[in-house]
Amino acid sequence: MSAFSIDKKIRCFIWWAFMSGALLFPQAAGSKTSENETLITQGVPSEVLSFKYKKGDSYRTLSKVHEDVFVNGRKNHHAEIVTRISAKITDVHTDGSGVCEATFMSSEDSTSSTNGAHFSWGDEYKSVFTRSARGIYAMEDAYFMPVVRDCPIFLETPVKPGDTWSAEGHEAHDLRRTFALQKPFKVPFTASYNYKGIVKNSGGRVFNVIDVQYNLYFESPKIDVRKGDISARTAELMNRPKITMGHSHQTLYWDNERGEIDHYHENFKIVIETYYGDTFTFQGTAEAEVTEFERVNDDSTMKKIQDSVAELGLEDVSVKKGEKGLTISLEKIQFLPDSAVLRVSEKRKLEKIADILKAYKNDLLVTGHTALRGNEKARQILSEERAQSVADYLVTLGVRDSYHVFTQGKGAAEPVATNQTEEGRSRNRRVEITIMDE
Repeated sequence: MSAFSIDKKIRCFIWWAFMSGALLFPQAAGSKTSENETLITQGVPSEVLSFKYKKGDSYRTLSKVHEDVFVNGRKNHHAEIVTRISAKITDVHTDGSGVCEATFMSSEDSTSSTNGAHFSWGDEYKSVFTRSARGIYAMEDAYFMPVVRDCPIFLETPVKPGDTWSAEGHEAHDLRRTFALQKPFKVPFTASYNYKGIVKNSGGRVFNVIDVQYNLYFESPKIDVRKGDISARTAELMNRPKITMGHSHQTLYWDNERGEIDHYHENFKIVIETYYGDTFTFQGTAEAEVTEFERVNDDSTMKKIQDSVAELGLEDVSVKKGEKGLTISLEKIQFLPDSAVLRVSEKRKLEKIADILKAYKNDLLVTGHTALRGNEKARQILSEERAQSVADYLVTLGVRDSYHVFTQGKGAAEPVATNQTEEGRSRNRRVEITIMDE
């Protein structure tokens, strides 16, 4: 099995708002956590830590994972996984629990240890779940994100620096691609919590510092083909996980006034042994940062950008409101034949559009589309490559850094004109740049 087809270890936490961009590493007691922050352990009053929810609240976070992947003891590749999390609290129950609808958009940049090749991919997950004030999840198996669930879990009683407790949690992994498992692969753990103390940042905000550690060891139950989970033949062919092992060490910076995690850092290692005797190891770090954004998906902003497009004399460029934000569509965009290499004329056009995009801080989504020519697989690949080509050029122009530009390809699935004429096919060969507003 190629390691490039195995499940990627996305350390995603839906911890409401990561309100600070400062990502702090674990520190010894009394040491500086940043230039103006010192861990305080004495004279800190005890308090009940809990999640707090408000209906209508929306949150945007960006998590980053840096990991090395080993196959049977040999390093296969290094991966950098970026996940953009967009969440909204849709309801709050009388017991204080909150109902959340979330979208997780993931992309990866990996470097092979054998030939230095890079590859990127993108996935989008939708999740709906309820989380209690203590942090306990309730969600259906139809949803694969977030990966780490029921962590952190808080006590119902007040805690003070030095207090420790433990609680059950689990990791839920998406192994559909690799092992044909159609439900989240859940690995239970018992997390140990240690309330270290508080820190105050330069703005006066107070964070509770909590150390969290857990180990993983899980032997997968045998699949009973008599229950109809899968066929006997499929069970024989599947290189399924047999034993999952590992550990996680997290440092959380909790804002109890707002009832949310402000920022965190994690070190992790996961080892999966399969029934075929293969061993896959994932080890690295995870962190998160706030994603700044402003509302742009409105008529006034749309008209402002439309006026800019007209003033710049940009042809075959339209602006419209959409589900994810305000979209600038470049129809009839030209690449070298059967490639994702931009023609010089299109680079000049993108340079003008870059001036428009720089006025907004929101994340960007670049979507590639093709005409109905060739086979479906080739169209999909070409649309993804062309979206990436445009995204890379925007990064080169300084519009955003690569962490804030996401790409996807749609092939010929969403035409804007008929594919029966050359004019229509030309319009369908387009790239859309969305200033994200969700």
